[in-house]
Amino acid sequence: MTRRPTAWIVLLAIAAAATGLYLEHRRAHPPPPAGVTVADVGDLPPDATFVSVEGKPRLLSDWRGKRVLINFWATWCAPCRREMPLLSENAGRYRERNVAILGVAEDSANAVRTYLAERPVDYPIVLADNDAPGGSLSFGNMRRVLPYSVLIGEDGRILRRKLGTFSQAELDDWLGR
Repeated sequence: MTRRPTAWIVLLAIAAAATGLYLEHRRAHPPPPAGVTVADVGDLPPDATFVSVEGKPRLLSDWRGKRVLINFWATWCAPCRREMPLLSENAGRYRERNVAILGVAEDSANAVRTYLAERPVDYPIVLADNDAPGGSLSFGNMRRVLPYSVLIGEDGRILRRKLGTFSQAELDDWLGR
């Protein structure tokens, strides 16, 4: 009596499981689009040019020499909207410690202007195309979920990344060093 059919069934099951794991990994960690470089912790971020809500260009290098918390958000993102008052409160609190908070909206200029007219914040808001240098993808947001935050050190390198909202304790940990 041979056990060959059992061995083939086991091999097929292992191959199917491996294929499933690979496909799930690719779904959760898709490759970036062609031409988009994704920075990692320790890397210099892309030389990003943002656009102010008024339409004026702003360079990421405008904040060089400061610790910068970049928070990617959108007006349609409920967790983003809930987090903004906390970020606004802390922008003033940490400003004297050479820390800047920068909101980068991956949204339309009209939607952002309307939102900010009703709910102003105490930190600069700029716009970015999510697939262009300066969008959250180029700062490591491979899952493309908002809110997404990146901490840039005084030397211009990425120190930390976070998917999701902050608590006051997490902000103090990130910004209070």
